[in-house]
This record gives sequence, C-alpha cells and structure tokens, in this order.
Amino acid sequence: MAYIKVNQSKVDQKIADKLQDLCPFGAFDYEDAYLSINAACKVCKICVTKGPNGVCEFIEDDRPRIDKSKYKGIAVYIEHHDNKAHPVSWELIGKAQELAKTTKEEIQAILVGSNVEHIAKEALTYGVDRVFVYDKPLYHDFNVETYTHAVEHAFKTFKSNIILMGGTPLGRSFAPRVAARLKTGLTADCTMLDIKPDGDLLQIRPAFGGNIMAKIHTPNHRPQLATIRYKMFDKPEKTEPNGKIIHVDTADISTQTNLELIEILRQPKVDDISDAEVIIAVGRAFKKKEDLALIEPLRKQLNAEVACTRPLIENGWFDPRKQIGLSGRTVKPKLIINLGISGAVQFIEGMKDSECIISINSDDDNKLFELSHYAIKGDIYDILPHLNDRLESILKGAS
Repeated sequence: MAYIKVNQSKVDQKIADKLQDLCPFGAFDYEDAYLSINAACKVCKICVTKGPNGVCEFIEDDRPRIDKSKYKGIAVYIEHHDNKAHPVSWELIGKAQELAKTTKEEIQAILVGSNVEHIAKEALTYGVDRVFVYDKPLYHDFNVETYTHAVEHAFKTFKSNIILMGGTPLGRSFAPRVAARLKTGLTADCTMLDIKPDGDLLQIRPAFGGNIMAKIHTPNHRPQLATIRYKMFDKPEKTEPNGKIIHVDTADISTQTNLELIEILRQPKVDDISDAEVIIAVGRAFKKKEDLALIEPLRKQLNAEVACTRPLIENGWFDPRKQIGLSGRTVKPKLIINLGISGAVQFIEGMKDSECIISINSDDDNKLFELSHYAIKGDIYDILPHLNDRLESILKGAS
C-alpha cells in the first residue's frame, strides 16, 4: 500500500505548522517535536507537491503483484443443516450471477458434507456451472477445522477469484478461519457487492455504527472473501441444469482436528423473522411490556410476526432473534408496520428493502418517514386502537 513518509530531520515547529495548514484533511499531528501522519490521510500528495521541499515523500507500494489471470470463478460456499441447504446460499448464487455479467466468470459452488448429492443437484438448478463436492462420512457434522481443510483444498485446486459465504452464525465462525488459512482478508456482513472488469471485488458494508458505508477493495489478494447476510439479495429463478458436479477425491486431504463433537444441543425452535411475509416492528415508544397487548388484534388480523429494536432486547422484552437491524436480523417482508421506532440507521439497514413500509410515529423528523410508503404522524397509544377497529371493520365488510 502506498504511503507518505516524513523526513523527521527536516521538521521543526515552523515546518509542522505549514504542513498542518496545508493538509485539507487534518492528517498531521505534531507532538514532542515529532511529526506524524494520522488515519485521516487520503494520500492525496498535496504535502509532497506543495509542501516544504524534501519533508514529505510519496512511497510506492513495492510488494509483488499477484497474477490475476490465475484466479477465475465466483464461488459460493453452500451452507447446510440437517442435509438441507440454507437459503442464503441460493441468494449468494443469484448475486454471483449478477457480478459475473461484468467479468464473464463461471459460477462455482463449494459443498462439504456427507451424502449431499441432492444438494449439489439443487445447486445446478440455480444456474451453477460447477459444484465442487467434498463428500465423506467425516464431514457429516460441521467441524470448523476439517471443513477448513476442505475449503483450503478447493481454493488451491480450483483457484476461485472470489468466495462468498452466508453471514449466518455458522458463517461468522467459519469464514475467519478460512481467511486465516488462505492468508487473505475477510469483509464481514456486507450489504452490497460490486465488481470491476478485472475481477476486483468491491465489498460494501456499514461502518462506525452504520454512520458510513465502507467500500473495501483488495486488489492484491486472492481469494476475495466476504460474508453476506441472509435476505440481502434475491434468490434466482430455477432453470434447466447445465452445470457439472465435480466429486473431489478427499483421500489426501488432512483430517487433523483438535475438536471432538460430544453432543448436539438444539435450541428451541423460534420462528425466524427473516422469513416472515408480514412484520409488526415495535420500538421504545412502548412504555411498558404490558402495553404490547395493544398490537395483538393487529397481529392476529394480519397473521404477522412481531419484531423489535435493540432497546427492547436490552429491556428483556424479546428474544434477541426478534431484533431487526445491523446487530439483529435482516428482513424483506411484503409488509412491515413500524410502531414507535425512531429510525436509527442500524434499524433501517435491516428492513429498507421491504415491499411495503408503514410507519407510525409522533416525531415530524422521523427518518423512517422518508423511507415509508405510508406514514402516520401521531401517538401509537392513540392510533393503534383506531387502526385495530378500522382493520376489523374492513375485514368484516369483506366477509
């Protein structure tokens, strides 16, 4: 990575003052007779071209460049549970197809498991060109070490340009291990992806609590590895399979592991709000947990799932899996009704792609109003009873 080097032997208070006045980004700090460059530096080189002669020097990145022509293909790791693929994998294949329109790369899938032929065939129906299958009894249960051995083999053998993984609980633990093994970077929880014609992936994700969108570019590392949340992209339509299933010989792949599976403890089943078609989302405008009873008639009439914002999780009112937002779930329902939610960017990022958004809030400047298809200004304690009565009247009339 190119950078600016400061020749400290030529720096004094006067020189430091000049450079601090010259830099439009405030990137110079002068303390204890030492001039340093902080993270605000954009490497614009103004200090080099217009600053005091010989003080600042532009240093080119002299690391060896990779041969990008050796890496081709956009691969998706197929996550599965109980021998059934997680739908995030199909969404990632859809996004991979969109990216491949620019680079003309093939769509690949990496599948590790035992007796997973049916999942490989299903991947072909979503337009995958090649499925690399690592199938052996050892892979029946997920083991982050043995599965990493398999994915490492897949990359070193087939040299994919990009590997995409779901930002699921499993993906969030697995992807960092793969990245460390392959000595590459990892961008976690991407919300958008783009690609350059030369195959460089642009990985876009919220940063600093969602206040900015960071665009991460790694032109000198392969594979380019990213995790993406469930419900961020659309699942592609099924098509007539034209791809191939490649059964990889696993005999020489390491089986070394320091982990031993003793028992699988399954959590109680909780309806996943990510799959809900209708959601009623509640915020901290509700003063007491008992007041949530106000939404019950509406929930029943619409057969809706109830979700919430982070403050209500912290109050202990909801299971954490009911939270929408950057630190919760991403949802894309046909209808979402937001009740008493302030509209922080963390929440908006988790539901902005809903088909129809209705928001009720007493704040004129509520950020959700700008995003909503329908907005009602008022106190939820006044509006909810009228809304319940009105909906009941409409449904009775329809029957």
